[in-house]
Amino acid sequence: MKRGIFISFEGPDGCGKSTQIGLLGEYLREQGLDVVRVREPGGTPISEKIREIILDKKNSEMSARAEALLYAASRAQLTAEVIEPALKAGSMVLSDRFMDSSIAYQGFGRGLGEGVRLINEFAVGELQPDLTFLLDLSPEKGRARLLKDGEPDRLESEAMSFHRAVYEGYLELSRIYADRYVVVDADRPVEDIAEDIRKAIDSHVLKRA
Repeated sequence: MKRGIFISFEGPDGCGKSTQIGLLGEYLREQGLDVVRVREPGGTPISEKIREIILDKKNSEMSARAEALLYAASRAQLTAEVIEPALKAGSMVLSDRFMDSSIAYQGFGRGLGEGVRLINEFAVGELQPDLTFLLDLSPEKGRARLLKDGEPDRLESEAMSFHRAVYEGYLELSRIYADRYVVVDADRPVEDIAEDIRKAIDSHVLKRA
């Protein structure tokens, strides 16, 4: 059995990742592929408990290093319990965020730098996405969407300077890992974005599958 394909979706808060992952999952299932969808932080009972701690606005005293380590712990459990078994079974795994999120949010946004990459490499071992979609949306427009849709969580409530640093981090990652990144303009209608993603999947992934 061929190993499955791991696809991650990244981007600033409010960029529409969840919507696009849902649409891509439907498309891939129509092609006869088995699809496993996960989200970060979360995706397992242990990881979901960690998620509650991370995103709870009451935990305002959480240090940047503690935050980074909690994300890595959640990711380690998700990788071991769900992602690796699914890939070994030949499934397509669609992940709403992965290691690049920690590098963008804690490495760039919190200013923790290279240490974030190191603890996450320990957490996930050799695992890296085969393809990463970066939904490119300015943090200002992302914030406007969040405020329109409901109550922001602890990370979403951070100052705009933090979210700008995260956004710049993502752009830097897209340059460093240009071989696996596909940058998609997310400031357009949902179906236009989905069509670009499907085209990239057809050329990068379905030939392999």
